[in-house]
Amino acid sequence: MTDAIGLQDAAAHDPARAARGATSGPGHRTLTVEESLDFAAGQVRRLVTDSPGKLPTYTSGGKWVFDDDPWAPNWSGGFLTGMMWVFARRTGDPWWREQAERYCRQVEPRKSDPGTHDIGFVLEPSWGRWFDWTGDAHAREVLVEGGRTMAARLQEVGGYLSTWVDPGSTFIDVMMNVGIIFRAAKYADDPELAEIALRHCRTTRRHLVRGDGSTLHEGWFDTDSGEFLRAATHQGHRADSTWARGQAWAIYGFTTAYAHTGHADLLDTARRAADYYVRNTPDGVPPNDWLDPGRAPRREASAAAITAAGLLHLGAALGEQHGWAYRRYALDVLARLRSTEYLAADSAGWEGVLRHATYHERNGLGIDESVMWGDYYLVEALDLAAGPTPGPSPR
Repeated sequence: MTDAIGLQDAAAHDPARAARGATSGPGHRTLTVEESLDFAAGQVRRLVTDSPGKLPTYTSGGKWVFDDDPWAPNWSGGFLTGMMWVFARRTGDPWWREQAERYCRQVEPRKSDPGTHDIGFVLEPSWGRWFDWTGDAHAREVLVEGGRTMAARLQEVGGYLSTWVDPGSTFIDVMMNVGIIFRAAKYADDPELAEIALRHCRTTRRHLVRGDGSTLHEGWFDTDSGEFLRAATHQGHRADSTWARGQAWAIYGFTTAYAHTGHADLLDTARRAADYYVRNTPDGVPPNDWLDPGRAPRREASAAAITAAGLLHLGAALGEQHGWAYRRYALDVLARLRSTEYLAADSAGWEGVLRHATYHERNGLGIDESVMWGDYYLVEALDLAAGPTPGPSPR
């Protein structure tokens, strides 16, 4: 497998450029990693203080929308809560931990929600971070129940976890929700759970990842025979194109699956998905779909933030020799997102953190706005780039 650095012109990834990050365009400035984290914390603090208990998904005109999600069962509460845990750990401010715990309890009932395939999105950034940082026994119990609920979505004949859309449907997004099943398997010492998660990963690898590393958004199966029927998309340009956020989910999701299992085929899939992204995104921030027919398609910054975080994890999984190019590309993407072209630091009245993201282009939702997962994965990537904070975990 070729390292990511070999997939683009070497001049685009020279060491000096990688060290200083991408340059900002006219009228824009680039914040440091720490300044970007401080800005994000200020935006989240304002949201929590002004609208306590609210779990928005996307902005409209830069203002958070508090109506119920019109597209999917609400799946954004974990991202908001996860940012609070990052700030609690980095700052040591007890206010952040108090808020993080309060919002965790608010989303806790979702551990038993049979109506969504997004349980991992809800619980991993929230209760997962609580457990990872503190070893809290109740957090462990929540994660086990959430993992069991997610595993119950298995369609035995086809070997995949179904979406809320239909028992015959699975999304590339679901790869971001198998981690909680692997967690539950480990914490409950239940190898059958791990097998369910692994079966889904390999079904996704076979049917939703193409030979060139690009991905389908949705796959449909015959629920009686398990036969793969067709590709489809809800948020991409067309069924045979590649929706950028779905590609980002694949990079991150297969990397996570490898971290849980150590299976080389899952790591290979993560690398192929990453290489496709790198080949097709020289400036780091993709359009909503690489086959978008627009002459100047809008950028989808949340896909870039997810990819930056995913590539930092992938680089760490591969080690210095094989992972440095992915890490370098990720830091270059992150430098681009730290520019006020994307970071809302110079956008008066803008309530989100990361601008120029899109929720659902086809449905006209959150287009060229902020979205909660874009903010969360940007904060995660910044946190990874900043490195560990001093002091022991509060166990």
